[in-house]
Amino acid sequence: MIDVVLPVLDEAGAIPWVLSRFPEGFRAIVVDNGSTDGSTGIARALGAEVIVEPRRGFGAACWSGLTAASSRTICFMDCDGSLDPAELPAVAGAVESGRADLVMGARRPSPGSWPVHARLANRWLAHTVSKRFGVSIRDLGPMRAAPRRELLELGIADRRFGWPLEMVLKAAAADWRIAEVPVRYHPRNGKSKVTGTIAGTWRAASDMGRLLR
Repeated sequence: MIDVVLPVLDEAGAIPWVLSRFPEGFRAIVVDNGSTDGSTGIARALGAEVIVEPRRGFGAACWSGLTAASSRTICFMDCDGSLDPAELPAVAGAVESGRADLVMGARRPSPGSWPVHARLANRWLAHTVSKRFGVSIRDLGPMRAAPRRELLELGIADRRFGWPLEMVLKAAAADWRIAEVPVRYHPRNGKSKVTGTIAGTWRAASDMGRLLR
C-alpha cells in the first residue's frame, strides 16, 4: 500500500471525486489545514484517514502527512480536482522499481486549467533550478513520489509554499535521481488559493525565490 498525502483547505466540492478515483494499492491521507466547509467530515465519511494540522501553510500540511505515513514510497498531490489519482501508479512506479528517487508529474494542461501568470512563474522556477543545480525538469508539479524514509532525512524545513521547491533542491544536493512523467492537468474545482490569483502566485513565488537566494 502506498500512502498519498492530500493537503486540504476548503476542498469539499472536489474531495468526493478525488477519493473515488483512487487506484487499488493507494491510501489517502487527507491533511486538513483549517477548512471551514466540512472537508474533514466529507473525507472521513468516504473512508480517508484524516489529520488536522493547525499550523497554516502548505509545507506544514505536507510535513504532517509525511510524518504520519508509513509506506515505503509516499506520494503527494493536490486535492482540488486538477489532478487525477488514476495517474498515481505512473508517478510512483519508477520509485517503486528503483529507477528514480524523486518523480514529479509534469503537467499537460487542458484549456483553462493553468493561468498564464502561474504557468510563467513555474516555467521560470523550473528553468532556474535546472540551470543552477544540474537537474532537468520542466515543471515543479504537485503530484510527486519519493521514498518516505529518505525524504524525511532530507530535513525539508519550509512550512509554506517553498516546500515543493526545497524538496527538489535538497534532493538534487543529495544526488537523487530526479525524473518526470507526464500527467493531465484539469481545471480545478472552485477557486485556487494560489495559482488562481496573482497575489497567491506572488506569495508562492516569493517563498520559492527566498529558497533560491
